Amino acid sequence: TGSGQQSVTGVEASDDANSYWRIRGKSDSSCQRGTPVKCGQAIRLTHVNTGKNLHTHHFPSPLSNNQEVSAFGDDGEGDDLDFWIVQCSGTFWEREDAVRFRHVGTEVFLSITGEQYGHPIRGQREVHGMPAANHHNYWKAMEGVFIKPSLDPAKHDEL
Repeated sequence: TGSGQQSVTGVEASDDANSYWRIRGKSDSSCQRGTPVKCGQAIRLTHVNTGKNLHTHHFPSPLSNNQEVSAFGDDGEGDDLDFWIVQCSGTFWEREDAVRFRHVGTEVFLSITGEQYGHPIRGQREVHGMPAANHHNYWKAMEGVFIKPSLDPAKHDEL
């Protein structure tokens, strides 16, 4: 069911190598690598292993019937439905802070609840979009590479 695009699922293990996402700026503007992400900033999240962007659109999710979240595009190139607003409490998204991601195009919050898939991805949880902010849509960066800004003014499209 749904769009037929690649599913995005959640797992309990924070060190799962398939759970890494690269944070990128909007495609129409460049940003310096390592620049802090501002609260309220629009970003793209690109899956490291597949190069597909975190994406949502008006398709129902298969398990919860919320809004489907999928991985879309090739080599980090997708469309206007790949943008998410970082919602956090301070000026910048800090490493230890829990944040929310609100989709720019459909205004749903990136969420995960208890719905689990069976065969062939048994035990993985459905990631979906929910219309309201709640305790199911807080996210925290647990592992990764955090790059400090360089003194080189060269521009990049990733943060």
